[in-house]
Amino acid sequence: MSLGQSAAPVLLHIATPSMAAAENALDAGYDGVMLDLQHGEIGLDQASNMLRSIPRGNAYLFARVACIDSGVIGRLLDSGARGIVAPTVESAEQAQALVSATKYPPLGRRSLGPSRPALYSGADYCAAGNQAVSTVVQIETAAGVEAADRILSVDGVDSLYIGPSDLAVSYGLPGRPDWSDGPVADAVAHLAERARVHGVKVGLYCSDPAFAAGQILQTGLDYVGLGIDLMFISKQARASLAALKEAS
Repeated sequence: MSLGQSAAPVLLHIATPSMAAAENALDAGYDGVMLDLQHGEIGLDQASNMLRSIPRGNAYLFARVACIDSGVIGRLLDSGARGIVAPTVESAEQAQALVSATKYPPLGRRSLGPSRPALYSGADYCAAGNQAVSTVVQIETAAGVEAADRILSVDGVDSLYIGPSDLAVSYGLPGRPDWSDGPVADAVAHLAERARVHGVKVGLYCSDPAFAAGQILQTGLDYVGLGIDLMFISKQARASLAALKEAS
């Protein structure tokens, strides 16, 4: 059952290099996590250890990389990541490079050398691995929206994750999530529609639970990212200090 009886799995972005943060998110009811090697403080060794601390069967154990580097991606996958998210994908060539790094032959060029035992089950290990791992393109610019059909038509792309804050900046708007109208909202609706046409799953980062619930229903999202651990700490710290000041 997904968080709060949601119709779609819910992931927490993890920016801190903490096994406890991921463990507590899953214990609280999140369906999965996204380890952030792009904007967070998590290094490759730390991410690999965090991945090993989470049961390998979790389909929403994602890692977002800073760039499409087959060496980094290979280590994350061999440590148990079930999805690799590449940021700011704007071309079919970038999408193909991501597929090449995340999929075993014949789809890609991922090297066969698992460091974590029994990652995938099945008679054909490579086929099982390709089925188990989600290749996730993150579209978060106007250029990416324009190239969406070419990106989503690349064989091996499994999922689209929409980054609304950077998308807003690319349209000359403030960099925030949760847009109910305007060009960002239009782009989200367009991308979700194109993803369905291409048979690709689609997710969206949200910061407000009510907004996320509305997007799941209205846009037909397959999953959502909801919140970032560092922002939760900051928000609760400010609330606690404000409550103390008010009570003093």
